[in-house]
Amino acid sequence: MLRVGLLSDTHGFWDEGLNSFFADCDEIWHAGDIGNLELADAIAQFKPLRAVHGNIDDSRVRLCYPHHLHFNVEGVNVLITHIGGVPGKYDIQAKPLIERLPVDLFICGHSHILRVKFDKKRNFLYVNPGAAGNSGFHTVKTAVRFVIEGGNIRDMEVWEKARKGH
Repeated sequence: MLRVGLLSDTHGFWDEGLNSFFADCDEIWHAGDIGNLELADAIAQFKPLRAVHGNIDDSRVRLCYPHHLHFNVEGVNVLITHIGGVPGKYDIQAKPLIERLPVDLFICGHSHILRVKFDKKRNFLYVNPGAAGNSGFHTVKTAVRFVIEGGNIRDMEVWEKARKGH
């Protein structure tokens, strides 16, 4: 069993509310636009971190974190990239990865819009955790946590917090 905390689009900001939301997680997965290497290092000190870089991340972050990750955990094939599109309209760079690699769980960020949907055509779960940082158009910060066990993804929960001034 693996308890996963998932977030994206922190843009260099860590909300203290994530400490308690992710307290029982075994790992944190970040779907890009981390913001800076210092934040990535701080997250990695808190919990083991799997991350990809996003379009706003500088060369230091890009050297440490790849464009996409593909791995198997607890019998689930996971693909994480920053710009992924949405079911039915996947991004031009994500689509070949989806077609070439075995995928049970496709994770992306970039849109700042929380979305969880089962893609019936491709037979996988699509998850975009929204944006956990303060930069962007979103008015509510979001993150997700869930459990992967024995090939199943279960117990998905959402963290929400209003952005100050919104």
